[in-house]
Amino acid sequence: MASTLSQLKLDWPHGLRAKLLRRYEHKPLVSCLVGLYGCRWRRYERSFTQPGECCCNKLLAVCLLSEGQKLYLHWSHKIGILVSLTFSIVATAVLSDLWSKEWKTLLLSFQITAPYLHVGGVLLMTALAWTIALHFFRMSSRVRQGLILGFYLSILSALYLVPLGLYSPCIKEDGTLGPAPALLGHRGAPMLAPENTLMSFEKAVEAGSEGLETDVTISFDGVPFLMHDQTLKRTTNIHEVFPNRTDQPAAMFTWSELESLNAGAWFLSHDPFGTVGSLGADDRLRAEKQPVCSLRDFLQLAARKDKLVIFDLYRPPRGHPYRDTWIQRTLEVIQNESSILSSQVLWLPSDLRALVQEMDPELQQTSGSRLPLEELQSNNIMKLNLHYSAMSAQLVREYAAVNISTNLYVISQPWLFSLAWCSGVQSVTTNAPQILTSMRSPLLVMSPDEYNLMWILTDVASLVLILVIFFFHWWRERGLAFCTGGKITPDNGTYSKFKTELSDIWSVSSTHSQAERTPNLATVSEH
Repeated sequence: MASTLSQLKLDWPHGLRAKLLRRYEHKPLVSCLVGLYGCRWRRYERSFTQPGECCCNKLLAVCLLSEGQKLYLHWSHKIGILVSLTFSIVATAVLSDLWSKEWKTLLLSFQITAPYLHVGGVLLMTALAWTIALHFFRMSSRVRQGLILGFYLSILSALYLVPLGLYSPCIKEDGTLGPAPALLGHRGAPMLAPENTLMSFEKAVEAGSEGLETDVTISFDGVPFLMHDQTLKRTTNIHEVFPNRTDQPAAMFTWSELESLNAGAWFLSHDPFGTVGSLGADDRLRAEKQPVCSLRDFLQLAARKDKLVIFDLYRPPRGHPYRDTWIQRTLEVIQNESSILSSQVLWLPSDLRALVQEMDPELQQTSGSRLPLEELQSNNIMKLNLHYSAMSAQLVREYAAVNISTNLYVISQPWLFSLAWCSGVQSVTTNAPQILTSMRSPLLVMSPDEYNLMWILTDVASLVLILVIFFFHWWRERGLAFCTGGKITPDNGTYSKFKTELSDIWSVSSTHSQAERTPNLATVSEH
């Protein structure tokens, strides 16, 4: 009896190991994976993958392979994979061509999301450690083991060290973050009212904009008015009033003709930003009746509200009476027909800049392109108006050092505004002043010490977890070999296969359970 009890005590750890290994078999999970992968909705196979039975790349079935299952790829799945792959390649090529400028936006997004991308990449590689470790310990070839482990560790090491070369302007010392960039309403507040209308500019002022941006065209009879497009089709009802002139340039209409058009109803019907539903009944009624706005009325509004203005000025087409005097006509409106101060106008047109400075030296000369500092200073440029893709904290600092401020357009997303804020940009042109004005700080800003702490803790936690995962798989493979009583033999150099099926574990456990019950019965009989 003593020897039996002693033997049971010795066998108890092995029985526990067998039970733990059985617990590891995720039957519902594997059954679901097999069904989804190969349309074989039946009890999954217990045997390990045989060489040559994988009908596709192992990466496509990493979940099943990590569970040691056979791969049954249904013919419909093969066609689906081929079609999806072809579509993805074609779509990527087309989008890359259409959105070539957006790649710069993607690169900029890395600057604001870099700390989180690093953490995400480390977590992903940590999760892959489960599959890598399983295959590593099942491979019989030392060369393959070295290759897979070396490849994995090289990527992991690169991820661990990537913060050394990471740059984000929002990782900066405490107290070095400057004020939020001033907001210039892009054609007003086009999310809240029809663009380039008085209502739109009034909404921009109400939202906290410090400046107003627009586009100016000269009518056929010499009245500067606000219109972004070359034609009137998109933002007026010209197809109703002048159906035979819809493709005619906007500058070829007289001011009386322009006054007869509606410049607001399109906003309610097209809902360009999906924001019409947020407007009240009064705002909708007002928006529906907005006329084409003249430059004079626009400047008068800015003068009353003490706001800066900036505008693109379009030269009229050939045959227009003001083709060669469009700049002089615009200056006349600024100087003689409105009460705005010249110092409130950021003069953007580059044509005849020397003449403009001579006629009105109080205008704030603004350049729409990056030029050498010497040329900017010689032209008395006080501000740069650049696309946000040209954002660079270093350039902003260099320009600021010679008293040249920077305005970026068009920034409407909080993350992009945060990046401009961290980069030290002085102002931005935006479609969403009502959103950006409510931001009290950038979405991400942390000190280098805080980021280094996050970086080190992430890497250390990942390394510890990976070591635990590898140790578990090493312990598991040794445990499976012991419990089956079989020797692990190479299977054509791909994976290791056990001569005895995992189901033998059940018999080992049953034997131990029977042995546990025997002494209990003997004890009862003695009593």
